[in-house]
Amino acid sequence: MARIDLDLAHAYGPNPKEDSDYALLPLKMTFADGGAYALLGPSGCGKTTMLNIMSGLLQPSHGTVKFDGVDVTASSPQARNIAQVFQFPVIYDTMTVAENLAFPLRNRKVPEAQIKQRVGVIAEMLEMSGQLDQRAANLSADAKQKISLGRGLVRSDVSAVLFDEPLTVIDPHLKWQLRRKLKQIHHELKLTLIYVTHDQVEALTFADQVVVMTRGRAVQVGSAEALFERPQHTFVGHFIGSPGMNFLPVIAKNGQLQIAGQFLALDKGLHLPEGDLKLGVRPEYVALTAAGAPGSLPVQVTQVQDIGTYVLVTARIGEQVLKARLAPDQAQPKAGEQAWFQVLGTHSCFYKNEELLA
Repeated sequence: MARIDLDLAHAYGPNPKEDSDYALLPLKMTFADGGAYALLGPSGCGKTTMLNIMSGLLQPSHGTVKFDGVDVTASSPQARNIAQVFQFPVIYDTMTVAENLAFPLRNRKVPEAQIKQRVGVIAEMLEMSGQLDQRAANLSADAKQKISLGRGLVRSDVSAVLFDEPLTVIDPHLKWQLRRKLKQIHHELKLTLIYVTHDQVEALTFADQVVVMTRGRAVQVGSAEALFERPQHTFVGHFIGSPGMNFLPVIAKNGQLQIAGQFLALDKGLHLPEGDLKLGVRPEYVALTAAGAPGSLPVQVTQVQDIGTYVLVTARIGEQVLKARLAPDQAQPKAGEQAWFQVLGTHSCFYKNEELLA
C-alpha cells in the first residue's frame, strides 16, 4: 500500500489558458495509506482523468504524482504496482474462475502454494468458493465483475486498487451486496482503495472520505456527515442529498435577513457580512411551524408527495422553490394552501460567491 500525493493539473490540449481548457484544474491532494476514498461527481467532471493519472495510464500535463514521497509521474502502471478495475469486466472467458483470479499472481512468478492460498481467501470473500472450477464464459455479468474485482484484490503487495465505476453493469439489487463486500474487504485487507462513481449512495456507503468534483475541480473532501451537514460549496449541497439542499437568495443587513420581501431576525451570535448571500437549508431540516414562529417564512404549497417513509412538500416563496421532508405521521399541508416553514436554525448554512461562510 502507498500514500499517494497529487500536485498537478491536466489539459488534453496544448497551451491551456482558461479554466475551461483544463480537464483537471490545479489541485493538491493526499490519499492516505490504507484509506478508502471515492471520487464523486457528474459525467465529465474529471474523475476518471484523475484515476488514470494515479494509475499511470495518463501522464499529467503539469505537476507530479508521488507514491510514498517518490516521484512516479513518468512511471508505468506496472512500475507503480497498481491494480485497476474498470467499468466493464476484464476477464478471460476461456479460463476458470480460479485461473482468472490466479492470473496476476502467476504473471509475477508467485509460488503455486501461495497462489492457491491467496485465491482461496479472495474467492471466499467474494462468495465464489463454489464456482472456482467453472469457466468464466458461463457466468452472469455480475459474477464476471466479481472476478474482475477479485483480480484487482488478489495481489497483497499492490500500492493501491483503483475502481472506475465497477458496479455500472450490475443489477441494482446486487449492487448493495457488492458495496458491502468491498467495504468488508477493505477492513480486512487494509488496502488503499479509490473508487470512481457518479452515484452518491455508492460513494457515501463505501468511502471513509469522499472527493466531490465538478468541472475539473475538487470542491470538497470529507466524510458523508461533513458533506451533508456542512457543504463547503453550493454544488456539494445540490449534488448530495435527495432532494438536494434548498438555496434561497438573501440580503443580510442590520442583523436581519431579507428573503423574497420577508424579514427574519438573525440570532445575536450569528455574524454575517452584509450584502447578497445564499441561505442553504436541507429539506430534512425545514420544519412546519405555527404562523409567525421565529426563523419561519410564509410559503405557498404547490405539491405534496407521499414517498412512504416521508412526505415531500414543495412550496414557493416569491419566485423561489422550497422543499421539505416531513414525517408521514405529522399533520400535512395541502397543495394550494399557505403554510409556514422554519428555515433558520442550527443546521442553516450561508454562502457567498458559492462558498460556505465560516
